[in-house]
Amino acid sequence: MEYAYLKNAFQTIFSRYESPRIFFAPGRINLIGEHTDYNGGYVFPASISFGTYAVALKRNDRKIRLYSLNFKESGIIEVDLDALTYNKAHQWANYPKGMVKEILAITPNIITGFDVLYYGNIPNGAGLSSSASIEMVTGVLLDKLYELSLDRIQLIKISQYVENTYIGVNSGIMDQFAIGMGKRNHAILLDCNTLEYTYAPLSLNHYDIVIMNTNKRRELADSKYNERRSECERARSDLQIALNIKHLGDLSIDRFEANKHLIKNEKDQKRAKHAVYENARTKQALEALQANDLHLFGQLINQSHLSLQHDYEVTGIELDTIVSAAWEEPGVLGARMTGAGFGGCAIALVPSDQVEAFKTNVNTTYTEKIGYDASFYVAAIGDGAKELKTEGVL
Repeated sequence: MEYAYLKNAFQTIFSRYESPRIFFAPGRINLIGEHTDYNGGYVFPASISFGTYAVALKRNDRKIRLYSLNFKESGIIEVDLDALTYNKAHQWANYPKGMVKEILAITPNIITGFDVLYYGNIPNGAGLSSSASIEMVTGVLLDKLYELSLDRIQLIKISQYVENTYIGVNSGIMDQFAIGMGKRNHAILLDCNTLEYTYAPLSLNHYDIVIMNTNKRRELADSKYNERRSECERARSDLQIALNIKHLGDLSIDRFEANKHLIKNEKDQKRAKHAVYENARTKQALEALQANDLHLFGQLINQSHLSLQHDYEVTGIELDTIVSAAWEEPGVLGARMTGAGFGGCAIALVPSDQVEAFKTNVNTTYTEKIGYDASFYVAAIGDGAKELKTEGVL
């Protein structure tokens, strides 16, 4: 995808021939620490080279015109700065509309509308956080176009608020944080309780991170995501009868084991067990990478998947099949589902010189059992959301 292509598409679709500005927000993978974010625990995400581009120019009136190269059939969606309520018919455009609405509420500086063309190369429904990517690219676009000087953490919180209240998905802050604060060749250890974070150099030596897309679509708002969150909240409430904790992430494994009997429902207890053990694994994973112990890091990734499969029950036959196939391949250090689950993607740490054979073999196993192909991508770890200044290949 080239700058010139997106620029020409913008000029053609909107019949505007000034040179537009272009912005980018990545997707993200989470190396480990799944379903810990809303439980006040640690996560360990990284922003990737796939993401969402936004090409934009300000207008002289109060209209906003939105177009996506990914949803050409929707045509140009036109709204007014004074009429930004959620509209189911607007589908994907509700994500940027929500961002405009919330940023308008905190600043008087947006007095005109804009034209914007979006293009995303994150596979739809793959669980690599395309929704947070479009939210954050819109936030950066507004910040730069209108010279708002918004604090990046504030922008991240606004994006999460839009996801929770405008879109209606009860998600944690990890996706927006990873996308907003990503750093090339680094992962981020993030305490979702305090938003304290540490950049960790991601030195994988002769290994690549391979994203394995099951091609089973998952719609987060329609999944059991909110159900899992409620189960964890019940477990926390049961524990708070005797323990002074704010989140499940406050518990060590030993303290959880000594008090898990307080959780009345067996299913809730399993959900809480995952949250506590996964949080411990995530902190251990940082130590493993800092010690350059990739084998331990891989073992922790494998344990994470098994916990998500048996205790949190968010994997399903597609993810379990593709991860099991990855485990069988020579030299693979670890593999696990990533994201909310119920379809979407998994990741694997694969020797760089075996990536092509890995793709072929895993896909063969997957297709035989599931009946259709998986897709594979080698993930480059890139920067967070920003304006792109240089013309050429993106």
